[in-house]
Amino acid sequence: MSPSPRLHAFRDDVLADLDATGLAELIATHQIKPREAVEAALERLESVRELEAVEHLDSERALAEADAVGSGPFAGVPTFAKDNADVAGMPTGHGSEAYTPRTAPRDGDFVAAWRQHGVTILGKSRLPEFGFSAATEFMTRPPVRNPWNLAYSPGASSGGSAALVAAGVVPIAHANDGGGSIRIPAAACGLVGLKPTRGRTVSDAMDRAMPVRLVAQGVVTRTVRDSARFLAAAERTYRNPALPAVREVTGPSPTRLRVAVVRDSVTGPVDRETAAATQQTADLLSGLGHRVEEMPVPVTRQFADDFSHYWGLLAWVMSTTGRRSLAPDFDAARTDNLTRGLAAAYRRGFARTPTTVLRLRRVEKQYRALFTRYDVVLSPVLTHVTPKIGYLSPTQDFETLFSRLRSYVGFTPLNNVSGGPGLSLPLAQTRSGLPVGVHFSAAHGDERTLLELAFELEEAHPFASITGR
Repeated sequence: MSPSPRLHAFRDDVLADLDATGLAELIATHQIKPREAVEAALERLESVRELEAVEHLDSERALAEADAVGSGPFAGVPTFAKDNADVAGMPTGHGSEAYTPRTAPRDGDFVAAWRQHGVTILGKSRLPEFGFSAATEFMTRPPVRNPWNLAYSPGASSGGSAALVAAGVVPIAHANDGGGSIRIPAAACGLVGLKPTRGRTVSDAMDRAMPVRLVAQGVVTRTVRDSARFLAAAERTYRNPALPAVREVTGPSPTRLRVAVVRDSVTGPVDRETAAATQQTADLLSGLGHRVEEMPVPVTRQFADDFSHYWGLLAWVMSTTGRRSLAPDFDAARTDNLTRGLAAAYRRGFARTPTTVLRLRRVEKQYRALFTRYDVVLSPVLTHVTPKIGYLSPTQDFETLFSRLRSYVGFTPLNNVSGGPGLSLPLAQTRSGLPVGVHFSAAHGDERTLLELAFELEEAHPFASITGR
């Protein structure tokens, strides 16, 4: 029997259709108890098991934590952490079938900071192996499905988190982004996905060890105000003096912006519905009084080749250090076709690494130059709408899979390599009703402009609801 097209958990319970901010306010004013919120989330999860979005669930621990909830802007709000972040007492599997996950003895740096927001962590959400893919699929285990249409991918690598938030199980969930892994699933699942500026949020040790620090920690949400509230809370927990303060953004700004539109990708053509979403957004911005003009692609094919080589370096590092960094039973031969293929491609061209890293580090300067002329750059998030389950499966041969991935992920890596902030907003839909995200970039440290613009666009063009209401 083929899966039904759409699956969500929204219902008339204490969670209703509240975002995390609204739920936190009800808990803070004692209109509902934190335990009630956790119980409702667990019941909702049972109704959408077909999504296959959860890697590890610890209901008892979550209920116990709910009974002893502390303070914070999201005090008592149930959530999930992505399974590449350590949560004390839970296994960390990184989406891999190549080893037996070990129980983390303590929270990782990001989770420890995030707990200060008051969230209650129910468990771990699923991701593809080591976050390398743009679809949350596996060699032998069931894929994570998109709640908007179960035949389609929810994106990746934060695919499990995005599916849980879009389906209404929880209003906010942990995500991180090393090449688009917040913004891609946000685009696929109709969510708000903000990748902060490099250094804005607390990073984990593995992220800090990279020669080019790609990964930013964050969340996926259903509303702009939740993403804004998260960033303000993160800034109170950890303030990077090298970046301008964002503070809490609560609405749009009257300032009219200089907006550049990038329509093309160096890695592949943009499909018709994606191009239409970009044009509709450009027209909306122009109608709101912003100055909109065209801009050519800001990177060359060399950037795509360099990012691909660096992608391979990360896979090679995981493959060669897994026994020491993950578990003694790690077996590189049991990694999926994408990880093995990336590592093998890296070994063949490893001599290019020094020059590749040097060129990637220079991208930050090129990116900064864009924002001497513009306030915001508008582009697609991806070159085409989210594919069906199987199109990016790691069970296919590496050359086919990697060619498809390179073409698909044509826009988001620039923000990771440069360190600039990026934001995906669910401003369009396909003819069949799937979400289409649109991407916005700003200068380093200027998340405030992105969030103010997001508030304005959310008000002018309300985001589609999975319930149809």
